[in-house]
Amino acid sequence: MALKAAEGGMDKKAIGIEIIDVVGKVDYADFLVLMTGTSDRHCAAIAKGVEESLLQAGHKALSVEGLTKGEWVLIDFFDVVVHVFSDDARGLYDLSGLWMDAGRVPVPTRPEQPRDKFD
Repeated sequence: MALKAAEGGMDKKAIGIEIIDVVGKVDYADFLVLMTGTSDRHCAAIAKGVEESLLQAGHKALSVEGLTKGEWVLIDFFDVVVHVFSDDARGLYDLSGLWMDAGRVPVPTRPEQPRDKFD
């Protein structure tokens, strides 16, 4: 499910995607998925894309917080909690640093898509 969330973020051009393994370290999730958007609108689009991607895979979000502001959107899928940050919010809360001792799940990269002639 965490990989599917990462994929949903990639589809919306999220940057800095990390999957942190917190199994046995916290009781609220098994994985945290962190990603960054370049603006409040981009963060909201990423969050909606992640939610849609997981919904298509049969996983409905328990809750979504912060979508209207777009600085930090939290999507709770029970075992997986997705955080979509603005660059400033990601630096301020530094969840990567907080969980620096936790394991990471490799996020597959995609080959660069061919650019449209109008890009």
